[in-house]
Amino acid sequence: MKLESARRDQYRKLAKDQGFRSRSSYKLLEINKKHNLLKQNDTILEIGCAPGGWLQVSKKLSDPNGKVVGIDIDPIEPIAEISTMLVDIEDPNVVEIIKKEFPFSFDVVLSDLSPKVSGIWHFDHERQISLTLLALQISTKLLKQGGNAVFKIFEGRHSWDVKNEASKVFLKVTACKPKASRQKSSEFYLVCSSFKGSQTQSATERDESSKIEG
Repeated sequence: MKLESARRDQYRKLAKDQGFRSRSSYKLLEINKKHNLLKQNDTILEIGCAPGGWLQVSKKLSDPNGKVVGIDIDPIEPIAEISTMLVDIEDPNVVEIIKKEFPFSFDVVLSDLSPKVSGIWHFDHERQISLTLLALQISTKLLKQGGNAVFKIFEGRHSWDVKNEASKVFLKVTACKPKASRQKSSEFYLVCSSFKGSQTQSATERDESSKIEG
């Protein structure tokens, strides 16, 4: 068995043995071990939360008194003590919809967003970056000052658009690729620390002419 396949099977087995819904749970565990973003009693929002592996990790790391919320366009099987809701992040009222249901700010926002892949790489890449820029904009409306965030990125010619925008509103933005990611995968993660607060929120409010063409 090739090393890549063996590693993938290892994380699948671990996820099954430890009760996580997906092998991607270990990506977040690794990121947090290195960067210490999620802490006890944090309020945590995950954008694009299905099937729920990152929600499970968030609950584990934010116990005993943390609050974990997940949103997705697709239904998700309920997880004990975790709140979820169906919402489309491309809805122009998405922030108000979330605030109405969850009227508080978050310590951490997570985004493991991926579009429905078409197999046409440049399209999939630009679509994923467009969604992630929306997730970044949403995070600026919902994070507490000093809060943290993680965003998945599909590598390509627009990858650093997200880093450039995130750097305007976070004090520190670094890229990482967890070992639990497939080595041949195009994905990596931006780890964003210390949200600067509401005075910089307009930095990510971009007009229609500045959006990536699909």
